Amino acid sequence: MSTRRHLITALALAAAVQGAALAAENKPSGGKPGMEKCYGISLAGQNDCAAGPGTSCAGTSKVNYQGNAWKKVPAGTCVTIKTPKGQGSLTPLKA
Repeated sequence: MSTRRHLITALALAAAVQGAALAAENKPSGGKPGMEKCYGISLAGQNDCAAGPGTSCAGTSKVNYQGNAWKKVPAGTCVTIKTPKGQGSLTPLKA
């Protein structure tokens, strides 16, 4: 009986590892599954990263809705986000 339990446990573990590997293959590049970079939607100091010249990374945008600063949003929602300066963009916006 003990051998049978070990076999079942080993098979379950192998299936879990294989499932995790498949999930990693299907994960979009650049972060969380189902997320995308959206430019021009973050408030000053609340960007996730890449806020352009004079800034280093997360939390360094200088103005609201800075066109070259981005936040991660659920995939497919970026261009539907409206701001006082227009809609979100999947590519950097001119300042």
